[in-house]
Amino acid sequence: MKVLLVEDNEGDIELTKIAFKKAGVACEMAVAHNGEEAVDYLLGKGKFQSVSARPDFILLDLNMPRMGGKEFLEVVKHDQGLKTIPVIMLTSSKAPAEIMECYRRHANFYILKPSGLEALIEMAKRLESFWVNLAQLPEELPAA
Repeated sequence: MKVLLVEDNEGDIELTKIAFKKAGVACEMAVAHNGEEAVDYLLGKGKFQSVSARPDFILLDLNMPRMGGKEFLEVVKHDQGLKTIPVIMLTSSKAPAEIMECYRRHANFYILKPSGLEALIEMAKRLESFWVNLAQLPEELPAA
């Protein structure tokens, strides 16, 4: 499983990596620190020119500098080559307007960031159970 974590908080990045490891989730986790960096990763631009791994899904924070989660959704969900990648919002915002806006912009799932390592580990197990064992994810087709 390949995951792109788009998160600007270094503490949350490390906790998420630790949680996936402790949960026994076998994944390659790439990190982008904002939406602009994530778009570059997905398109293989800038410092990600040598990256060719398409993530199975994206874990996306809502509030980040330069390009936040909602703006990232606008870009990715309107790109023919990227819009099939599931995007899971992983944020601390419980605001109904934020949740609705993310779904309007075609987020696939919205999760409140769990507090504490044990809750993060449980979240990682559930994500693996659903997105790897239950859901059928699209495969990238060869270029025509």
